[in-house]
Amino acid sequence: MRASDAERERIAELLREAVAEGRLEMDEFEQRLETAYTARTHGELEPLVQDLPAPGTAVAPVGSSAPAPLRGSAANWPARIGSTATSKGGFALWGGFNRKGRWTVGRKFTAFAMWGGGEIDLREADFEDRDVVIRCIAIMGGIHVTAPPELNVDVRGVGIMGGFGEGPNEDGETVPEAPRVRITGLALMGGVGVERKRTKAERRRLKEAEEAERAVRERQRLDGPDTGPGGGGRKELG
Repeated sequence: MRASDAERERIAELLREAVAEGRLEMDEFEQRLETAYTARTHGELEPLVQDLPAPGTAVAPVGSSAPAPLRGSAANWPARIGSTATSKGGFALWGGFNRKGRWTVGRKFTAFAMWGGGEIDLREADFEDRDVVIRCIAIMGGIHVTAPPELNVDVRGVGIMGGFGEGPNEDGETVPEAPRVRITGLALMGGVGVERKRTKAERRRLKEAEEAERAVRERQRLDGPDTGPGGGGRKELG
């Protein structure tokens, strides 16, 4: 069957996602992307993503109406829920603590910082349960929580002569497959902040993918519209 522009874009999105997850090197991504934009049939598109699973599931058929795959850290949420907790709390007094990288958040996690600071990074973390409560208490200190854009976060803390809040989620949208994290507690003459941000490696891969895609599109534009057999009706992807 003939491939449509929407189907080519769906394959391109799968390829971009694969780069963000580290499944494809940039040179292979660029080759596959160029092939996707010049493909005329489903038979040419399908081999480009056969070895690339869609986030959490098998790759959707090329002609399906399935939504575009989830980005970056959202890609493996099902596998990141249900592990045994490796940490259920953090404590800082005249010092600091951090939980980051690969670790498993307990179903109930309590963080305390007095005249000190704490860092809780959820971007690469696993979760003991789908519903997690993180209780933060900061007294003349600070606790900083970093979450991926797709995570469902509900901030309900109280600030007294201090701040307890969440910044805007400008880099993505929450998804139902992700865990639900409720952040509660108290900031007394201190602060608890929640920030949405991708990891440096993920941002770098996404940036490189965007640059490679622009280069492929520019080559397509310079090559001109497809005028080969059966291709006269397709618009130029410039």
